[in-house]
Amino acid sequence: MDNREIQWHPPYIAAMHLELEEAGERFMFVPEYILNTGALKIDLFIENVEEHPIRNEIGKLFQKYNIIEYKNPKDTLDIDVFIKAQSYAGLYKAYGEKSDSRKVESITVSLVREAKPVKLFKYFKAHDIRVTNPYHGIYYVLDKVLFATQIIVTKELDKEKHKWLCVLSGKLEEKQLRDFLTDVSHLKGKMEKEYADSILETALKANRKLAEKVRRDEKMSKTLLEIMEPVMEEIIQKCKEESIREGREKGMREGREKGMREGREEGMREGIREGREEGMVYAYYEMNLSTNEIAKKVQLTEKEVLEILDRIKKQER
Repeated sequence: MDNREIQWHPPYIAAMHLELEEAGERFMFVPEYILNTGALKIDLFIENVEEHPIRNEIGKLFQKYNIIEYKNPKDTLDIDVFIKAQSYAGLYKAYGEKSDSRKVESITVSLVREAKPVKLFKYFKAHDIRVTNPYHGIYYVLDKVLFATQIIVTKELDKEKHKWLCVLSGKLEEKQLRDFLTDVSHLKGKMEKEYADSILETALKANRKLAEKVRRDEKMSKTLLEIMEPVMEEIIQKCKEESIREGREKGMREGREKGMREGREEGMREGIREGREEGMVYAYYEMNLSTNEIAKKVQLTEKEVLEILDRIKKQER
């Protein structure tokens, strides 16, 4: 299955819910928060209702209003994307009910990406923008930002502390997938299970070969197989449908190419034949032969000879 077709944002939102579960009702999650009445949307907006710090490393930077942008494995995170996230925070502040009702110090920006954005960090270094790394995979940007800002690199996070975010990768290790399935099997709450199912579906789709290997393992427990099975059946069916569609598209494409190739060849042959006929007709015409004599020499009807001569005369005008 093509990773470009995988929907990364919904499971990411689910992962953030589970990641920050300790905060309980203190956080109000708003996916795709719309800025003012425009078309601009924030991937995830979290309001800290009680404004108390939490133990989770990702949440330590959080204040009252927290803007979070998620970049899937194929997305770019360069200086322009970074500034765009800062501008979202600026717009959010400016759209308060009255002047300065939303304080600068009460707003934070988080950018989440699986791999470290190397070019962005090179830009920071080249422009003397200090960056600290207080926790594995978490970087605070200290200079030239109006709002407290962090970049979260999920590949570098502690996999035990941040299992829900870390599993959203197309490069899972077998132990990581098995441990994740075990964690899912231990969940009790309805919402927790729904969030985990969303993450699981994406993790299995993004790591299909690994998922199939684990699924075929005879030592795999019945409980874990039952968790995987519904998603795997859907993936297998989807792959079958894609294979059929790709086969049809390939057949149609090859058929069109063959038809065009044969058409070009036939057109070339026809053009050469017509060119030769016109050349011979014109040559005999220049020799002052009658149309009847020309027709006999080139094995055409007199009418066809007249049509060729008429066409040649039009081209010469």
